Amino acid sequence: MMQTSLRRTNRFLQEPIGLAARLMLLAAAVLLVATYFFPLWNLTMFAPQYPGGLRLDIYSYTLVGGNQGQDITEINVLNHYIGMHALVNESFSEFQWMPFVIGTLGLLVLRAAVHGTVVALVDVTMLFVYFGAFSLWSFGYKLYVYGHDLAPDAAVKVPPFMPPMFGYQQIANFEVYSYPRAGSYAMFAVIALLVAAIGWTWWSRPRPEAPVAVDRG
Repeated sequence: MMQTSLRRTNRFLQEPIGLAARLMLLAAAVLLVATYFFPLWNLTMFAPQYPGGLRLDIYSYTLVGGNQGQDITEINVLNHYIGMHALVNESFSEFQWMPFVIGTLGLLVLRAAVHGTVVALVDVTMLFVYFGAFSLWSFGYKLYVYGHDLAPDAAVKVPPFMPPMFGYQQIANFEVYSYPRAGSYAMFAVIALLVAAIGWTWWSRPRPEAPVAVDRG
């Protein structure tokens, strides 16, 4: 029974993917382009002295402050008072490798769409899931480090904290909101399309015909 299941799975993995799955992969590759033009995440801070809010957009390769870049300067001034490290691109190693990893995954998606097999589709799906999970972990770890590695001689003493990764959090007199933006939604859609392509290929695969009973009466 086990050997039969393994043989059936191996045959399925070696099959070419169909037209519908290829179109899903092409759509996924197009969506990956959005990560170069739209932010992945946004943090917005409100306080009585900043009723309009301070905004920070996180792209796959850079940080961009609101108000034509002035907000990030203001955020770094506030961070200095509480002993928090300045937010600068050089502190984020992710900006060095993330765009290249996304581009490589895009090429693998196109490879699977043009002349791939089911195993190529499964491989790129697993790689993308791992990349997404690692990126979220890296983002959360960075937030934790920034909020806990505070200078002991800071002008304003605050207890260690972790800025919100998703949702709302009150930090001192600031209301901080953190939510994914268009780039992350595009990546979520890519994962959904990859999984849908696998599911569609499995559902539409040829089934062996059931044996026909012969009446020997």
